[in-house]
Amino acid sequence: MLITIKLFATFRQGRFKIEEREVPEGTTVADVLKSLDIAQEEVGTLFVKGRHVEPDRTLAAGEAVAIFLLVGGG
Repeated sequence: MLITIKLFATFRQGRFKIEEREVPEGTTVADVLKSLDIAQEEVGTLFVKGRHVEPDRTLAAGEAVAIFLLVGGG
């Protein structure tokens, strides 16, 4: 199945901004993170269909996952 991955901030360095990728049925957001070598601890927010999701969310064909960096501040 085909999904779209959107990366933001420093996650784009050495990777891409937006990429369509063929993945097997049952792929989760965590699987996508692992394939990109992004640790879940580095992730601030994950969105699918404009809604916040957890890494265990299973993706469906045609969906887009947006991955945002954890931002600290004070």
